[in-house]
Amino acid sequence: MASTAAHEPDWAQKLHAHGLKVTQPRLAVLRTLNRHPHSSAEQIVELADQRPATLSVQSVYNVLADLRAEKLVRSLELPHRPGLYELDHRDNHHHAVCTNCDAVADVPCAVGASPCLTPLDNHGILVEIADVLYRGLCAACRDSNQTNENNNNLTGDLA
Repeated sequence: MASTAAHEPDWAQKLHAHGLKVTQPRLAVLRTLNRHPHSSAEQIVELADQRPATLSVQSVYNVLADLRAEKLVRSLELPHRPGLYELDHRDNHHHAVCTNCDAVADVPCAVGASPCLTPLDNHGILVEIADVLYRGLCAACRDSNQTNENNNNLTGDLA
């Protein structure tokens, strides 16, 4: 999972603006997600730079629930994987997932601001989020698979 060198917002101010108390676990979760988007609760505990003594997997889940309720964080539910979390930038983006190494990348909406939020028939549901998930092999895994195939072909030729 790649780390980003993203600008560090004033998390205390953001928490206050949303009516939340500023706590060390909340700050640790927000800082970690700012640097490591698409992290699970377990990864957040492992990756937190300034880990408060009270930062456990359960406390991270509690913090994430509070932050999700205030739309500071959003979750990404992938098949057969624990939930992943990222900061909610209120942008319309989707995700690409490598089916080999599980790498996750953000993918901007291909057509505009939010076309996928306007389905042909919403069945009475006010759509707030539309998740599109692209699955395939990332460049590194494709290169690795190509290298393995070439090595297998060489080995086969020698046998």
